[in-house]
Amino acid sequence: MTENNELKRFTTINFLNFALGFLGLQFAWQMRIALSEPVTSSLGASPLLYSLIWLAGPFSGMVVQPIIGVLSDKTKSRFGRRRPYLLGGALITALALWAFPHSAGISDFISKICHFNMPAWGGLLIAALLIWVIDACINIAQGPYRSLIPDVVPKEQHAQANSYISLAIGLGSVVAMAVAPALKFFFDYQMSISAQFVMAGLAFALAMLWTCLMIREKSTLQDNEGASVQNEEESKSFWQSMKEFFLLSPEVKKICTMQFFTWIGMMCLLIYVTPFVMHTVYNIPDIAANPVAQSLKDTAQNYALICLAVFNLVCFLVAIPIGKLADKFGNKKVHIISMLSMIAAYLGLAFFRTSNVAVLGFMALSGIGWASVCALPFAMLSKYIKPGTEGSVMGIFNIFIAGPQVFVCTLVGWLINASVISNAGNINHHYEYTFYIGAACLLAAVAVTKMIKEG
Repeated sequence: MTENNELKRFTTINFLNFALGFLGLQFAWQMRIALSEPVTSSLGASPLLYSLIWLAGPFSGMVVQPIIGVLSDKTKSRFGRRRPYLLGGALITALALWAFPHSAGISDFISKICHFNMPAWGGLLIAALLIWVIDACINIAQGPYRSLIPDVVPKEQHAQANSYISLAIGLGSVVAMAVAPALKFFFDYQMSISAQFVMAGLAFALAMLWTCLMIREKSTLQDNEGASVQNEEESKSFWQSMKEFFLLSPEVKKICTMQFFTWIGMMCLLIYVTPFVMHTVYNIPDIAANPVAQSLKDTAQNYALICLAVFNLVCFLVAIPIGKLADKFGNKKVHIISMLSMIAAYLGLAFFRTSNVAVLGFMALSGIGWASVCALPFAMLSKYIKPGTEGSVMGIFNIFIAGPQVFVCTLVGWLINASVISNAGNINHHYEYTFYIGAACLLAAVAVTKMIKEG
């Protein structure tokens, strides 16, 4: 395996080619975040059931990424270690994204060809299964993608590489979220949910294909054969890798704890921002229990997309500056300031929840923290990664991103489901509670970050 100090420095073009695939990945991920609730609620999902369906993400992250990380470390092919997983995950995700909004039709089709009457909730079952496929395959691509950084980027440019990924996350999300509202605003054309999912699938597959063609990994058939570090790593089990992960440095445990609290806070926004906008900002009652005019749903959905677009636009704009500031002042200081801005934004969202303008402004402010979360924790961790263990380390680290989501999908989902608002027979829920919980967890993450010692 090539050592980091032998790797060629990346130019701006190299970084852009490298990050494009993650732009497509985030395009797909954002569409799944923003529009899965309207699809599942139209099929009869309650807030709690919607939250439980979201468990697909964390379970996929905790199981798939560590396994794929270890496998990609051991993979030997003429195409490299990571690229087969990047492209395979993208292509399967694209197919599942196309099928997801047609879950009810797929359920009916199965009934016809099998001469079997699917239950009334058959469409919701198909939708839940497809979400699991989408999340699993996005994780198949995402873990090896992060692991590709120490494989091909010099160590002194790791913070920059992660910042370009943050830039790609922001730009991909902005484009994904802005297309439907822009078409409505400029051309009075409402893009259907199914068309938006097709768009996301194509963007993911094509962008990832470009990165796989432009970023050349050394052939592992040639370069890893006989490498002592690689051979040693191949003999280790996942649990041995887990044990060694925590022995890398005492600071690794602190970074993992920081990630644990950070991602409880992050998922409080990412899971619930669309229903928050629809049901709290626009005061639309629970769609599963109350019929709602399609035009009102379209208006609320478009505004939720605009909020997410602004959130990610700020992420896009500050991603590179955050990387440069981190190089100058240290990852820790910049990350703490960014997280405090997100805490302020969460409290603003909860307190000023009925104001469209205020919600949009606080979503923009939270984008600063999002840019930092997408880059700096990985830059902190990368200092402790041994060559040949990149995939397994990033896969294990992802457990502290995926694991906290279980808390959000179960306990936070249960709390919202139990916090019922009844108004003239219409049922709604207190979605703003998620931001109080998120702010508290982000504050805990800041406290842990302060204890991290940077070398």
